[in-house]
Amino acid sequence: MAVKHRLQNHFTELRVFHNRSLIALFMTLLLFGILIVRLFYLQIVSHEHFTTLSQNNRVSVQAIPPTRGLIYDSNGIILAENLPSYTLEIIPEQTEDMEKTLRDISQLINIREIDRQKFAKEVKRKRRFEGVPLRFRLSDKEVAIISVNLHRLHGVKIKAQLTRHYPFSNETAHVVGYVGRINEKELKILDATNYSGSNHTGKLGIEKSYEALLHGQVGYQEVETNVRGRVLRVLARHNPTPGDDLYLNLDINLQKVVTQAFEDKRGAMVAVDPSNGKVLAMVSMPSYYPNLFVNGIDSKTYNELNTSWERPLYNRTILGSYPPGSTVKPFYALGGLELNIIKDDHQIFCPGFYRLKGKAHKYRDWKKWGHGKTDLTKSIVQSCDVFYYDLAVQMGIDKMHEFMNLFGFGKRSGIDVLGERSGLMPSREWKRKARGQVWFPGETVIAGIGQGYMLVTPLQLALATATLANGGKHYQPQLLHSIKSKADAVSRSVSKQLLHELSINSKHHWDHVYKAMTDVIHSARGTARRLDKPDLRYKIAGKTGTAQVFTVAQDEEYDDDELDERLKDHALFMAVAPADSPKIAVGIVIENGGHGGAVAAPIAGQVIEYYLGRFSDEALHAPLPVNQPSPPAAEQPAAGQAAEAQQAADAGTKPQTQEQDNHG
Repeated sequence: MAVKHRLQNHFTELRVFHNRSLIALFMTLLLFGILIVRLFYLQIVSHEHFTTLSQNNRVSVQAIPPTRGLIYDSNGIILAENLPSYTLEIIPEQTEDMEKTLRDISQLINIREIDRQKFAKEVKRKRRFEGVPLRFRLSDKEVAIISVNLHRLHGVKIKAQLTRHYPFSNETAHVVGYVGRINEKELKILDATNYSGSNHTGKLGIEKSYEALLHGQVGYQEVETNVRGRVLRVLARHNPTPGDDLYLNLDINLQKVVTQAFEDKRGAMVAVDPSNGKVLAMVSMPSYYPNLFVNGIDSKTYNELNTSWERPLYNRTILGSYPPGSTVKPFYALGGLELNIIKDDHQIFCPGFYRLKGKAHKYRDWKKWGHGKTDLTKSIVQSCDVFYYDLAVQMGIDKMHEFMNLFGFGKRSGIDVLGERSGLMPSREWKRKARGQVWFPGETVIAGIGQGYMLVTPLQLALATATLANGGKHYQPQLLHSIKSKADAVSRSVSKQLLHELSINSKHHWDHVYKAMTDVIHSARGTARRLDKPDLRYKIAGKTGTAQVFTVAQDEEYDDDELDERLKDHALFMAVAPADSPKIAVGIVIENGGHGGAVAAPIAGQVIEYYLGRFSDEALHAPLPVNQPSPPAAEQPAAGQAAEAQQAADAGTKPQTQEQDNHG
């Protein structure tokens, strides 16, 4: 078989090889050029940027939470403090068998199911080398037990830290409030940078209102870490700025006296200084233990508190809205005089009931047989309902609304505790907007004795009393007295705020009403005469009140013994003392307590007596400030008893009035 041979063209092959070599050289040079440009960019142009990134892989910044500011009362007694506390933590990375470790710990100390649940959630959220808390606030005994067993509890450690504590607990729960763990909702509101190292924030009371001052400013430290993020050493530290210390106007000793005086009763009491609006005491009962909320309260305990019919979590001083009953009568009397609707010598005849013209319905007085001939003084001292039925009709609801607003009724006071309610001082316009209804004449009648739509808070009652006592100066209530900064050791006082001053047409009118209020306590038949003790060094001006909760038809009798406790009348009392040189004004409500003179007044008397016991006789009778009503003149005997009534409007239910303040 013949073999075929292919002739090669050496010239062509050489040319192809040469072209390919040029292309390869070009590509090589191009790639080297790109590499050089890239190296120039990385090493020269972006040197600083990549140096920072490299440093960040090695150095990280950790937040250092600030120490929370302390809260003191007016005497320098601490109300909220930071105490050393021990927390049991487990580091998952160092634990071979988590379940076995938990069982071993449970055999040594008590571990609740809720603790286990929270621990399980935290384990999933944190990195494995970070400590996860299992138990807070270990006792000294528990710390000792865990400490001697640490050699066999791998990954377990005891961490010391500061935790919030309230030494007076339930006595200051509603006013001081408490801190709690930051929730998801709060995370969206709070400054993420400043709270990056914090776990707690103010939830209620002063703790919440002054959170910005109490929290302080976060610090930070630069730490060197390994590739897994574990801290190797601290490179630099910038200390946090601790929160400011707060000093309140609150007197904890007075606060304790009020709390003890309430015993097992439900209600609230507020005491203020009439000369400046300083809040001296602020108590809502029943109360609760705020320390339970600091590191998380278990669901069972919280549900018991939240669902209790006594409502211990409810701050009645600013949230509780109650019909004021007869406590409003001095204000209406003053309004009638100042607006020239009645004269000083105005009198009516009280037959025991009142009728609107052309109407058959009777608005009854608490005293079935009536008070007979009644003037302004007698109407306040004996709490004659018929007098104020008639006065209310003459004034009209709109003038009543306008005048009562001047004393703070129906408006928020502006106290430095969040969540305050405004109460309600009704008017024609209010009912039209709120209810879409017209105002009925019968509603004006019952508004004259503080019933119907009208609602007040204990704080409003105390402030209105103070305004009446100091000649029309209406101050904003203030809990905070001063702020002490730990950063610069400077203390700053909070100045008093005069919201407005009522114009006085006739000082005689104020003196007339004010004297009648002293007769409520110091006359022979005053509704709060039980406060007039032989050894009393001063005079008290005040007014009792009883507000109906249960509506009784006109043809039925009010039977206190047959009613459920929660349907019984509220007992109210407002007072200021000394009458000639006011130093304390109080407003008190006892829920379902019965008659104001029998229940509320004695408690207020205890509080006033304790507070004024620290003053000398000279201080108790110091000269009156400018525009202060004159001291009451000599007492004039009055006859009768005091009471309140609730009546319904002509178009609605017709309740019966039943109140006898001086009974019980």
